[in-house]
Amino acid sequence: MKIKMLMAAGTLMAMSYSVSAMAESNSPEYVSDWWHQSVNVVGSYHTRFGPQLNNDVYLEYEAFAHKDWFDFYGYIDVPKVFGVGNGNDTGAWDDGSPFFMEIEPRFSIDKLTNTDLSFGPFKEWYFANNYIYDMGDNKASRQNTWYMGLGTDIDTHTKMALSANIYAKYQWENYGAANEDSWDGYRFKIKYFLPLTQLWGGNLSYVGFTNFDFGSELRDKAGDARTNNSIASSHILSLGYDHWHYSVVARYFHNGGQWADGTELDFGKGPFEVKSTGWGYYLVVGYNF
Repeated sequence: MKIKMLMAAGTLMAMSYSVSAMAESNSPEYVSDWWHQSVNVVGSYHTRFGPQLNNDVYLEYEAFAHKDWFDFYGYIDVPKVFGVGNGNDTGAWDDGSPFFMEIEPRFSIDKLTNTDLSFGPFKEWYFANNYIYDMGDNKASRQNTWYMGLGTDIDTHTKMALSANIYAKYQWENYGAANEDSWDGYRFKIKYFLPLTQLWGGNLSYVGFTNFDFGSELRDKAGDARTNNSIASSHILSLGYDHWHYSVVARYFHNGGQWADGTELDFGKGPFEVKSTGWGYYLVVGYNF
């Protein structure tokens, strides 16, 4: 039986990294024929979800599914599990976060109501969610965020698969920021996947997503070091086989984590300049099972 595997990895620390790969075979064997999953080793360089550049090597569980009315993507990271990172990086073994999770469940409104809501290029509509949880070891290192809204799949009349979601955000814990326990802003997310070619016996694909966060009041509440908007845009080349996949990722941050690029901060170890705008990079090796 032929099975197409789309392995995506997404949002680092916060958002964390996100990647997708498609592999096709005559007879691959997996634990499930609809719940597609992998274990990945991810190396990240110069991620910008916080006010300081961060490097890490971590372990990730990733899953995606699309069955009937249920559409799902998600991952669980164990930060710095291999003990490799820079001076700004903490994780499972050094009083950092032992667990970071992001899930994106969507529920088809068309199928649940038995109604065809398609029109123009919009093929199907969803109640869309994007939930992020960073366990942290105390309130100042913990995040708990729920985006909820409307999603759709878009017919591009090409090989490119395209989806878009618009959310309102409820912010519980947010590393001690001033917008905790409030409705605070919106997110527009667009995701894309394009198979490119056969390469070295596998399938080479371009995968990506872009998050536009806007309408927050964090700068109004916390001052000029924070912003009311941010962008994270990931661009991935993924080479997929039946069980193995390999990815190279470039992610562009603009005011990553809603930190204002170029401002000066001091957390008690001396002043430093916030570097929240620019590129970060990832390398991923994963096994699909």
